[in-house]
Amino acid sequence: PDTEVVTFPPATPDALTRARARALSLAPPLSLSPPVRMEVVDRVLLLTVNHTALDGPACLRVLATAAELYGGRDNSPATPAPRRAPAPASPAAGDHAAAASRTGLAPVARVARGTPTSAAPNGMLTADLPLPTRPRDAPYTVNDQLMVATARMIATWNREHGGPPRPMRITMPVDDRSRDADMPIGNGTRLVEVPFSPAELAHDADVPDLLRRTALRTRTLKALPRPQLGHGAALLTAPVLPVAVRAAFTRALRRTAAPWTSTTLLSNIGRVPYPLDFGEGAGRATAVWFSAPARMPRGLTVTTASTAGRLHLALRWSGVLLGDADGERLLSLFTEYLDASGVTS
Repeated sequence: PDTEVVTFPPATPDALTRARARALSLAPPLSLSPPVRMEVVDRVLLLTVNHTALDGPACLRVLATAAELYGGRDNSPATPAPRRAPAPASPAAGDHAAAASRTGLAPVARVARGTPTSAAPNGMLTADLPLPTRPRDAPYTVNDQLMVATARMIATWNREHGGPPRPMRITMPVDDRSRDADMPIGNGTRLVEVPFSPAELAHDADVPDLLRRTALRTRTLKALPRPQLGHGAALLTAPVLPVAVRAAFTRALRRTAAPWTSTTLLSNIGRVPYPLDFGEGAGRATAVWFSAPARMPRGLTVTTASTAGRLHLALRWSGVLLGDADGERLLSLFTEYLDASGVTS
């Protein structure tokens, strides 16, 4: 390595708070190898990576390998639980899914500005929640429930702040890699965008119907062939022009395309498949949180992972868009709507 990767800051009462602030403010530069930093604070491992180099599932694979080498324990991934075959969707749901996807050139909804309270570039709030329940024969997944809760959270937040009703699109990473030692390390996710119409996210929305429609959309989008990180990224990373030219073009394109950038990002890592057992004296991880970057114009990301039957949620926001109190309100709305998705039929 070009630089020290693992550090042990003094175990002061505010050590973890300071470590999190550093993680939210400073990305490891790509000019120094490896673009990864880990701070060990008491019994917490705080890993920060440059997202250009690694994504969430790859980080988990690296941590599982490190745990096995450090603790001498087997950290092979657990056998995934068999998935139930989804119930067939109704033709009406299919028609509506197609209609919702045709948003045309209409600007998508933005997260309404709240009350920023600090000069920090990012804010973050973590929560430990129960996994949402669902009927045994439900045609939707936990990921669909998270998607609906995220969409309803933002729709309500925007109504509370006077935002006009607009179509919403939520970016969702899809990862088909295996989780064993042969897993390719890097960015292996495909990015898709799940659309919602303003009518679907009205305050009196039919939640069971919305869950079924969302399930149809996510299944359809997952099945579509798509370049890694999307068509735009494939074009911008093609080595047909010098890096400096592509960088300038990317910045200009980001500004131009801002009105059509998706409303937010929901990254559901899913069930953590590894024991993450660091051996005697350290033990197993009891909770795992991820937080994805929250650059403008999105300004807000929702990232989830589950361990031991619990959902670990991280809300991350841009400090120029939202403040700490705004994060608390968004968490309250998300918790309410996720709970509501589990009592429907």
